[in-house]
Amino acid sequence: MGFSTTHLIIFLVIIIVIFGTKKLRNIGSDLGGAVKGFKDGMKEGSSTDKPADTAAPTLVATEKTESKSTIDVEAKVKN
Repeated sequence: MGFSTTHLIIFLVIIIVIFGTKKLRNIGSDLGGAVKGFKDGMKEGSSTDKPADTAAPTLVATEKTESKSTIDVEAKVKN
């Protein structure tokens, strides 16, 4: 039991009436931009798979106590 062409046309007409053509156009362009961005990201990720020569900075947490009920932590880069 599949959808016939008539069923699909009726379904598309109902979707257009509910959402409107402007909103559907915006959704389509947003989805296309997301797919393009994903493909570009995959291409960049595969071309830059070389390990980094520099080490990542180490973060050190220091505590600031202003009152007894809260603790504020500040992260600093360790050289």
